[in-house]
Amino acid sequence: MFANLLIIFTSSLVVIALFQRLRLPPVLGYLCVGLMIGPTAFNWVNESEELPDLAELGVVFLLFSLGLEFSLSKMLALRQVVFGLGSLQVLFSGIVLGGC
Repeated sequence: MFANLLIIFTSSLVVIALFQRLRLPPVLGYLCVGLMIGPTAFNWVNESEELPDLAELGVVFLLFSLGLEFSLSKMLALRQVVFGLGSLQVLFSGIVLGGC
């Protein structure tokens, strides 16, 4: 477990530093780290019993950081775009998935 945490934290530190230089959001960096070190790419993090708990904790932190960046005034200003395109995306996805 300690080795997995060390890999995750070190990878996050490097990628977040790179993303800050590129002026990209840190949340995107965390998602990229998760994809890179997981079983879909480099498979650096070994399967363990604690890994699902660690993943749930990561989701909690992700939702917390998104909540900090949420702005009701921005959402209300963009409500036509957000709700219009969001509704079209849900409708399109439903049609595609329903047709399969």
